[in-house]
Amino acid sequence: MERLFQILAVILAGVAAFFLWQSKTDAMFVSAVFGAVCFFLSYRFQVKERLIQREKERQETET
Repeated sequence: MERLFQILAVILAGVAAFFLWQSKTDAMFVSAVFGAVCFFLSYRFQVKERLIQREKERQETET
């Protein structure tokens, strides 16, 4: 899931650059915002997975 959001973030950054080149600033802003959201969602999934992994390791060491 995180890889999907990373790919979407890169694609949307490219789309934002294209819209900036075309001087369509409203569309550029929207695609840049969605790209940023996708980036932070991918980061969230990475952090969540690390926390789950740490919790499993902690439970294994306690037992």
